Amino acid sequence: MIKVDINISILFKEYPFIERFTRAASSGFNAVEFYWDKDHDPKKIARTVLDNGLGVAAFNLDAGDLQTGDRGLLNDPERRTQMRENISVALDLAQKVGCKRLTALAGNLRPDEDREKQHDRIRENLQWICDEAKAGDVTIMVEAINAFDNKFYPFTNTADTLGFLSSVGASNLKYLYDIYHMQRMEGNIISTLEKHIESIEHIQIADSPLRRYPGTGEINYRRVFEAIEGSGYTRSVGLEYIADGSTEESLRWLPREQRGGIDLGSLSL
Repeated sequence: MIKVDINISILFKEYPFIERFTRAASSGFNAVEFYWDKDHDPKKIARTVLDNGLGVAAFNLDAGDLQTGDRGLLNDPERRTQMRENISVALDLAQKVGCKRLTALAGNLRPDEDREKQHDRIRENLQWICDEAKAGDVTIMVEAINAFDNKFYPFTNTADTLGFLSSVGASNLKYLYDIYHMQRMEGNIISTLEKHIESIEHIQIADSPLRRYPGTGEINYRRVFEAIEGSGYTRSVGLEYIADGSTEESLRWLPREQRGGIDLGSLSL
């Protein structure tokens, strides 16, 4: 059985952010993930998570203003203080809700600066973040994302991202494998899962090319789920797709009784 969580920063958006935790729980989910939200008190988030009996599979560190194009703070020397101040707050929230995985978006490349210099800056910041996270036994994750929607993001394929993460030299630094993004950039989803599962700390899913729910695009998700189940991966798979209507309508592919764990034998895809 494949465990499932739902990203409430991209789903249940028809409700206020804090209310989404309750909506996720009442909809049958046991765990959530989310993006950093500077407008909400982490203490209130922690209380809401615990009050609803939810697990937190992962959440993003402060990535700046995603709506205006920010994709993380690690490559922005002018926001180094903001990035570092967020780490202590995020690690405290992670401890309160029992979350062991935090996602660090790398930040956009700066067009007028040498790329290697920027990679060095991202590497240095990741080393520092990973050192800070070790005491709480927290794993930091970096994902590759597609260049069609994010043309300045530095990591857009699996091989280069894994090579970069290896160069950081941190034992608690792992790869977040987003199937939607990587289907758009490189395909070979099942082959990648089979080859790199030991380096993959978390998996997120949406269909391609429109980032809707599984079964609406070109990915054979039954085969993908079979590969995940057969790989020995035991952590949750995060739903990170865009609803084409209400969230509940978009969840019609996943019956309520399967929102804690997918039984492939009875799943219609």
